[in-house]
Amino acid sequence: MVSTALDQNDPRQNHLLAVLPQDVCSDIFPHLELVTLNLGDVLYESGDQLNFVYFPATAIVSQLSVMENGSSAEIAVVGFEGVVGIALFMGGVTMPSRAVVQSAGTAFRLNGAILKQEFNRSGSFQHLLLRYTMAFLAQMAQTAICNRHHTIDQQLCRWLLLSLDRLRTNELCMTQELIANMLGVRREGVTEAAGKLQSAGLIDYKRGRITVLDRPGLEARVCECYEVVRAEFVRLLPDEIAL
Repeated sequence: MVSTALDQNDPRQNHLLAVLPQDVCSDIFPHLELVTLNLGDVLYESGDQLNFVYFPATAIVSQLSVMENGSSAEIAVVGFEGVVGIALFMGGVTMPSRAVVQSAGTAFRLNGAILKQEFNRSGSFQHLLLRYTMAFLAQMAQTAICNRHHTIDQQLCRWLLLSLDRLRTNELCMTQELIANMLGVRREGVTEAAGKLQSAGLIDYKRGRITVLDRPGLEARVCECYEVVRAEFVRLLPDEIAL
């Protein structure tokens, strides 16, 4: 894990950037721009041309699949373990999903042309990003299965744990309406599920702020999807950055 004592301007707050060899850091770090991401900011819409990638430091970004009628559901989440905008180095120009800030914070933005230039050198940077992409795709696949087969209670536990893994605190600023949009369910379902977790003493929820009080309790209630995703990140990424 990367030390939380790192300076806020240090790109190594992002775990992918933290494990790059020095020669790659020398090429990339001067081009990184520290940006502030606010809750609800849309980094790109489905079909937008991508010009930048984002390496989150303290922010969390959700990838949402959006239907024609405007309804949406989260298909993956990216925090300090990853990068937003994988289409840029996978040969695409656009993404079929929306990227929206789930938890406010900072990220390091990199111009797409510079990213592709370094990626195409076929060195350690390329290998790291490809392995991250495999873990990201595993998360997408497992999320689809979870949304289809598991209860809202289990989905909420999975979502909370995935978010906690990408935060340096046990507190999330998120309304039930936004959580419902992420999970692709009705707000009433989230209200009921959150109420059960609060009654069990696992979380405290008030005024759009969720504090996790008992993580082991959440892990005892969550479906297998959370562990499947976590295990893939551990298997595919270096020990220093695995969740």
